[in-house]
Amino acid sequence: MITRRNTLALLGAASAGALLPSLGLAQQPIDLSPEQAGRPRAGRDEAAIKLIGKDAKFVKEGVFTVANATGRLPFAGYIADAKTIVGSEPDIAYLVADALGRKLEIVPVSWADWPLGVVSGKYDAAISNITVTEQRKEKFDFSTYRKDLLGFYVKKDNEIQIREPRDVAGLKIIVGSGTNQEQILLRWNEQNVKDGLKPAEVQYYDDDVVLYLALETGRADAYLGPNALLSFKAAQESKTRLAGNFSGGWPLLAEIAVTTRKGAGLAEAITHAVNTQIGNGNYAKALGRWNLAAEAIEQSRTNPPGLPAK
Repeated sequence: MITRRNTLALLGAASAGALLPSLGLAQQPIDLSPEQAGRPRAGRDEAAIKLIGKDAKFVKEGVFTVANATGRLPFAGYIADAKTIVGSEPDIAYLVADALGRKLEIVPVSWADWPLGVVSGKYDAAISNITVTEQRKEKFDFSTYRKDLLGFYVKKDNEIQIREPRDVAGLKIIVGSGTNQEQILLRWNEQNVKDGLKPAEVQYYDDDVVLYLALETGRADAYLGPNALLSFKAAQESKTRLAGNFSGGWPLLAEIAVTTRKGAGLAEAITHAVNTQIGNGNYAKALGRWNLAAEAIEQSRTNPPGLPAK
């Protein structure tokens, strides 16, 4: 069982990969126009291009073909014209393609189809909110570009801050049944009870309208869920705010990565390309325009430790 003492030790080892304070970042308006005038673009990164493996093969000459499970903003989705794909994942894909000196082609796929497509060479990469895991590393190479975060969201005028497990003691917390975040919250309750604190009251709702009404009326104090999705809703509706972040792999660091076939010879080049964009500020702009600044990483890594199978 994880105790408060060894949890804090793990937090330090994870380098902000576990519990994170609310950053108080202002929500930005979301651009859903087909023009995407604010989308940052990159120049050719010759150093990254030189890192492409000699035996690397792309699906198409001069093109970077990327699979994306399009369908949910802010990650990726179609706008009103039903043909233009926008989102944080396309923005990252454009930066990588530009840096590698290639034209970007995004191929919408179902989540179940990207692994076989990448392994078989149908796609050069998948950029689709894919978390690095040890099991996936058996077949894929990874170049990280974002933290995998969960977030506590509260009514906009609620001043609650959640920075550590003890901060949820006695609160009424909404969480999805059967989710990873539910399991984490239940472990926090066990820890708090052992520390002599009240457990959080866990609430479940099948209807989002009822869920947000519970927050609005005070029947619930906070909603725990995927940070990116809840941040997007907060920016669109301006009714909730972020009260605290922590890693989706708590107490371990979880990261999202550009995913390529293992041994394809592309990962080091992509990692370098992402780091160049981190250095020149384009990366921060790409995340910031989708209100994902809290999920920014300081440095891209190739095949870092992934979440364990269990």
